[in-house]
Amino acid sequence: MATKEEISMVGFALVAYAGDARTAALHALDAAEAGDFDKANAMLDEAQKDINEAHNQQTQLLSKEAGGAQMDVTFIMVHGQDTLMTTMLLIDQSRYMIRMLKRIKQLEEKQ
Repeated sequence: MATKEEISMVGFALVAYAGDARTAALHALDAAEAGDFDKANAMLDEAQKDINEAHNQQTQLLSKEAGGAQMDVTFIMVHGQDTLMTTMLLIDQSRYMIRMLKRIKQLEEKQ
């Protein structure tokens, strides 16, 4: 059985790692908007590393539950899951938007 404290600690880790990833993804969008696509891609790489670490934290807890451990839901864990999932979506959408911004810049340069 995972204690509420252990579950909450995973929730805190999710919020921290996913929060850092969210910040990096938003900085990546800012860099792309400014035309610095190398920096944008570097920031997306940083965001992906942070989100991978959050996902690893989540997977460890899921493995315990799959192994039969009883899990109590905590509010911080719910918040952590929400932060993780919305940040994963933000990273995916940021990749798409950065590609589109780069394409727009290339088209503008042709004119």
